[in-house]
Amino acid sequence: MIDYEYLARSLAGLSGVPVRIYREGEEICRNFPAGLPRDPMDLYRKEIFSVTGHVGYYCTPLFHYYGVMNADDITIVAGPTAQIMADEQNLRKLAFEAEVPPEEVPAFVEGMNSIRRIPVETLLQMLCTVNHFLNGGEKLEISDLAISEAQQQELKDGVEKRRTSRVYEEAGAPQKHNTLAIEEALMSIVRKGDSVALRRWLASAPAVRSGTIAKDQLRQMRNLFIVTVTLTSRAAIRGGMSEDDAFSLSDAYIQRVELLNTHDGIQNLQYHMLLEFTEQVEKLHRGRHATKLSLDVANYVRHHLSEPISVDKMAEEFFFSRPYLSGKFKKETGQTLTDFILKEKTEEAKRLLRYSDRQLSAISSYLGFSSQGHFARVFKKYEGVTPGEYREKHRK
Repeated sequence: MIDYEYLARSLAGLSGVPVRIYREGEEICRNFPAGLPRDPMDLYRKEIFSVTGHVGYYCTPLFHYYGVMNADDITIVAGPTAQIMADEQNLRKLAFEAEVPPEEVPAFVEGMNSIRRIPVETLLQMLCTVNHFLNGGEKLEISDLAISEAQQQELKDGVEKRRTSRVYEEAGAPQKHNTLAIEEALMSIVRKGDSVALRRWLASAPAVRSGTIAKDQLRQMRNLFIVTVTLTSRAAIRGGMSEDDAFSLSDAYIQRVELLNTHDGIQNLQYHMLLEFTEQVEKLHRGRHATKLSLDVANYVRHHLSEPISVDKMAEEFFFSRPYLSGKFKKETGQTLTDFILKEKTEEAKRLLRYSDRQLSAISSYLGFSSQGHFARVFKKYEGVTPGEYREKHRK
């Protein structure tokens, strides 16, 4: 007889991440080292339980990992964890999606940040050890695991779901490099934040004749991906993306590519990596000439969308007086700071109205509006319709 409560407590204590144990899909015990008012796993339950191998994992869109171990009618789920936890704004989004009450969001964010960061390989190795005892002495190694490609399907709605044209030629006779011109063209697109041009470029991308940097073809593709994401993150920074955001996103993609073991999987990931960086820059440049101040303001607003944004606090952050900040921003962009902030909140509201089922009151609260009525008035001012009318039109 196995004491599953003891097992859950031991695994959670050993790893520092939440552990749940299920029998035939019904939870029989759990142990959370961190206090979480809601379990974020509920958002991904279907995907997690679709991992049917003895040991596997699921990666969320925020690059949080859940390790899964199956033995007869028992399923153990450990996670979420990551080497780099999402920033506060994304954790607040996660709380919103998990329907965490507004008053409990700070506790949820604190709880997520207190989860121990460990590589997914370490998480899987722990579950391989448990698997050895629960599945008749089976000895699994990390290299034996069939890495799940489910995370490839968890892409932002609206992103074109297709593979890129072949970017790298098969290994063969050495050929003259043609990487510099291609690299410059591609990085220019990322720096400008032109996602339309990126899609057009990728649809007819020339084959890259790169140098051989690994004897193994899969290792060659991973290495070239790492070079590409490194260059892309630098181009995005030059386009106005904050260094912390760009480096964190780059690190997350590098961790992810190391877990892929197919040609198609790496190409898919590269396409979406390029698109995500380009769209992040595009959002910062939206509708205005990019200046240092406008980019600083855009980055600030992006990181505080789920809060009531105070111009006074923003001015203090930039070491300006409020009148100077407001005047300089208006002169450089042609719009007031208040208009810019409310337009950005409206854009985020449009996404939530289209792609979530949350009530209008929840969206209003999440975006930091003083009331649902205030939210509705602002939304109609910039979109010409009420939030309810917008949802009805775009959810058909």
